[in-house]
This record gives sequence, C-alpha cells and structure tokens, in this order.
Amino acid sequence: MCLEGMTDQIDIEERLSHLIRTVEDLSDVVARQERDIDALTRRMRMLGERLAEAEAEADSGVTIGNERPPHY
Repeated sequence: MCLEGMTDQIDIEERLSHLIRTVEDLSDVVARQERDIDALTRRMRMLGERLAEAEAEADSGVTIGNERPPHY
C-alpha cells in the first residue's frame, strides 16, 4: 500500500470517528429533548385541568349586585 493510500485511509477513519461521535451526541440531545417534551406535556395537561377546575368554580359562584365575596 502506498503512502497516499494510507493517508486516505487515516483521513477516512478520522472522519468516520468524528461522524460516530456526532451521531452519539445528537442521540443524547434527542433523548433529552424527548424527556423534556414529556415533562412539559404532563405539566400542560395538569395546568389545563387546574384551569378547568378554576373556571368551573368561578362559574358556580353567584354574585348579586355589588356584593363582596365573603373573604373581603
């Protein structure tokens, strides 16, 4: 094998090594983002439920005229 062929092989191996590392890094990023999205989805669902409960409670109270709620 000539010197140029070995240089090309080393270059290819270096590039392959770099690409493997990049793919591993990207895989880690995607896995972290998936966990973050799942957590945010659960939080949004919980906040939606809380909002629906708060709206239901607000709709159930009846205010007549200028009456203040009992907590004033």
